[in-house]
Amino acid sequence: MVFWKMIEVEDEEEEKEKKVPLMRYYRVFEIGSQVEGVEPKRKKETYVHNPIEKAEKVKNEYFNAPSFSFVSGGAYYVPFEDRVNVPPKEDFEDINKYYSTLFHEIVHSTGHKSRLAREGVTQPIHFGSQTYSKEELVAELGASMLCGVTGIENTTIDNSASYIQSWLRQLKNDKTLIVSASQKAQKASDHILGIEF
Repeated sequence: MVFWKMIEVEDEEEEKEKKVPLMRYYRVFEIGSQVEGVEPKRKKETYVHNPIEKAEKVKNEYFNAPSFSFVSGGAYYVPFEDRVNVPPKEDFEDINKYYSTLFHEIVHSTGHKSRLAREGVTQPIHFGSQTYSKEELVAELGASMLCGVTGIENTTIDNSASYIQSWLRQLKNDKTLIVSASQKAQKASDHILGIEF
């Protein structure tokens, strides 16, 4: 598990406070499947959902798509494996959040060298770096676009909007950022939908 936040520290050279990222790693084990002799205190809830046809169609018709895995515990894209992982639908209380998460990760996959070759995916990046933040913004904007195309509920898009705002605050000095990220997100969503110009 990774925890991170921005903290204020004193800059000794300039004698003023500045914000820096703080990140910590924790090893987490799942009681029941990874720890013997201990019973979990809470039961894992699962949910039953009907798939959203338009959203399933987007995933299934994504040409030259990455491979997919559906393992609980995290959503991510692994460029060197060209693989998207999203927890299974049953892990999500709201089916719209499942598809929003899936779309976010498949937008990342469009940055693979065999697709749109975006710097935020093809180059080594570090959590919290400017390149990482830009790629996250592209993925979230692209996911919001795909949500709009597939009719995902607006509550999901509202959550995305607050997420996007947090990245914009991190990158506030780049006045062209939102335009550039929007263009890349549009190219990514067009690529996924098979739209060519």
